[in-house]
Amino acid sequence: MTDTLFKEVHYSLGGLINDIGLGRIGLPDIQRPFVWANAKVRDLFDSMYRGYPVGYFLFWQTGAEGADTKVIGDSNKQKTPSLLIVDGQQRLTSLYAVIRREAVLRESFEREHIRIAFRPQSGTFAVPDATTERDPEYIVDISEVFNRPTHKTIAEYLKRLSAAREVSDVEEEKIADAIGRLAGLTNFPFIALELSQQCTEEQVADVFVRINSEGKKLNQSDFILTLMSVFWDDGRSELEQFCRAARQPAPAGQPSPFNQIFQPDPDHLLRVDVGVAFRRARLENVYSLLRGKDLATGEASPGLRDSQFSKLRGAQARVLNLTYWADFLNIVRAAGYRSEKTISSVNALVFAYQLYLLGRTEYGVEGFQLKNAIARWLYMSLLTGRFTASPESRMEQDLAALRELKSGDQFLTRLAAVEIATLTDDYWTKTLPMDLATSAGRSPALFGFYAAQTLLGARALFSKSPVADLLDPPAHGQKKALERHHLFPKHYLKKQGIDSIRDINQIANFALLEWDDNIAISDGPPASYWPQYAARFSTDELARMCEWHALPEGWWSMAYDEFLAARRPLIARVIRAGFEKLADSTA
Repeated sequence: MTDTLFKEVHYSLGGLINDIGLGRIGLPDIQRPFVWANAKVRDLFDSMYRGYPVGYFLFWQTGAEGADTKVIGDSNKQKTPSLLIVDGQQRLTSLYAVIRREAVLRESFEREHIRIAFRPQSGTFAVPDATTERDPEYIVDISEVFNRPTHKTIAEYLKRLSAAREVSDVEEEKIADAIGRLAGLTNFPFIALELSQQCTEEQVADVFVRINSEGKKLNQSDFILTLMSVFWDDGRSELEQFCRAARQPAPAGQPSPFNQIFQPDPDHLLRVDVGVAFRRARLENVYSLLRGKDLATGEASPGLRDSQFSKLRGAQARVLNLTYWADFLNIVRAAGYRSEKTISSVNALVFAYQLYLLGRTEYGVEGFQLKNAIARWLYMSLLTGRFTASPESRMEQDLAALRELKSGDQFLTRLAAVEIATLTDDYWTKTLPMDLATSAGRSPALFGFYAAQTLLGARALFSKSPVADLLDPPAHGQKKALERHHLFPKHYLKKQGIDSIRDINQIANFALLEWDDNIAISDGPPASYWPQYAARFSTDELARMCEWHALPEGWWSMAYDEFLAARRPLIARVIRAGFEKLADSTA
């Protein structure tokens, strides 16, 4: 018989709940956002009450033995988690939260006690509402059934029901049986498959995918975050709290990571952590390091694990430093990117933040030089989509090139060398114009154009207002301050026989206008509206505006295809001018 990677273990619901309470089974979700709707929890209890199977649990033996590891959640737990939940977290969280009356953390980061009502006469469950609250037929919260003697629950329920109507002896017996049956769900049988601690994270992920076609596919960051739950739960909580705070405005005057540019998820900041701590991007290798494995020998030890977690702690202290965070976000703005809506790759932000922290805290690069270098790098990497395809591999290559560097000058030289190799004359004159031949609404080249216009101090077309201010307005009304306008309006093009959305919505057919101008122009042909709006400006102002917006001479009278072909190289020239302004450190 072939050796298996798992063993089958039988549990009762009460046994599972007890093991979670003691800490033997790690249930990090009690402290993390719970995504099931209460109706789904109701259905789970209903199925169990009816005696239906409700699935199995998949656990993974952690190999976490001894008193030197931190338990998950409640510090009063008596044991270190020896089993982690791979599949079934939401179900087990639901069961634990209701039976132990533990509050769950919702995605809004508000705590809630899940309340499920039960009607003994019909054996039905409900999510409580105003009707069930007033109806004496219901036990409004079944948690009380599991947390007090059953005979007391029955007696109090019958007393309340009898005060509302007459209850027969037969009905009393039926009610007592139903409540007793509900309380007896703690004996409900479950099967758990326990994966051996010898399983690699790849094997665990593969098992999960093969036996669970639904749900979220596990990735390497999930394994590391789970490992943090066992050996450094405070660290994982810090990541989650920081990410939550980045999305929610803080009281006036209070330091906060809140911003409109980069609102990271925990796995984004985890990548920054491990890049700073280990100069690595492949989380597969980082996971092995944090388990205490020597990558050369394959042997693991608690001492090496503690050493690696110590490095991670040191890195995370820098990653979550609000001064560093705010400084980096100002660099993003300095690169011309004013809003998350114009960031085409979060991975580019992740890696740029790694570079910033390494340059500042490891290589001692002077502040002005560092900010300028990171701004150029970010502009380059976002424009070229450097971290869009196979981002982990690309990050690994870039980080590997930094491992042997000894000084700030070498660090800056390395970044500049990548820029020179990437942004060649051929890129600016051939590759970039071809990248602009698209209708993609989130094209890196399109957002690069916006960033360049911001850097160059461009004003919106036909406007005195800077593009930078309109991309980042002080208030948001029902209409956007700045809108993309079809220079050749779509209804006009359709009258010319051009009706393909891909052709109409070419990047080269758009320009940034204030919303009221965009509405006023509507579907007018360019030969009609251009003279009218051009009359607002002097000859010099108009020439500058055409330069900012890459408008070919006499564009309003060109054939549409001719116009697109003429404008793309001009847009590329504007984007290049934006980068050159960044590259000029005296600008």
